[in-house]
Amino acid sequence: MALLFFVGGCATSEPAPQRPAGHPKPYKVFGKWYQPLPDSKGFRQRGIASWYGKDFHGKKTSNGEIYDMYAMTAAHKTLPLGTYVRVHNLENNLKLEVRINDRGPFVRGRIIDLSYTAAKELGLVGPGTAKVEIEALGTPAVTNGGTGRTFVQRDYYSGNFTFQVGAFANRENAERFKRKLAAQYKNAHISPYDRGDKMFYRVRVGAFKTLEDAVANEAILIQDGYPDAFMVAD
Repeated sequence: MALLFFVGGCATSEPAPQRPAGHPKPYKVFGKWYQPLPDSKGFRQRGIASWYGKDFHGKKTSNGEIYDMYAMTAAHKTLPLGTYVRVHNLENNLKLEVRINDRGPFVRGRIIDLSYTAAKELGLVGPGTAKVEIEALGTPAVTNGGTGRTFVQRDYYSGNFTFQVGAFANRENAERFKRKLAAQYKNAHISPYDRGDKMFYRVRVGAFKTLEDAVANEAILIQDGYPDAFMVAD
């Protein structure tokens, strides 16, 4: 196990539910626990779609990105972050693809929260909600040329896992933060992300081959004062 470094255990006021080995960490919202799925293979779901807009525009999403109400994104309670899904509006037969980058909606009966632009294209903005079916497509495959986008189902049990500790629009600020983290953690590095309208510099630490190794180190970052750090699979 490649630890960031060793510390003693830390107590929590309320333990999370037990999860199967390799599963992502559960989280709690409004008194209810949610268990994210380790993969999206074969996932289909029917229910109510809603949307969220300007009140959340510019705020941080669950995967660390800044919410852009004009991007084609969505929130889901349990699908792996980064998963693309096809959303089919069963009331008008419109379909589109969005990327899951946030958690929610935490309202009974609702299964997905769409960005403003996605909701507008699906005809949801007026009525506010609609009955939909969502189908998980996976994550985009790396291709050499080609005219269409293809998807692959990722293995969320093993791979290259790291922790994102911060994200900056200014490269110098990201470099400064990376140097600070490098003095204490292994593999401090910057992962650039081009959102289309703006470039972000994501600062990450750690390098793990299994999800469980990464989970075992999460408490270290939290104890060191980085409660918003989250795990990502490169």
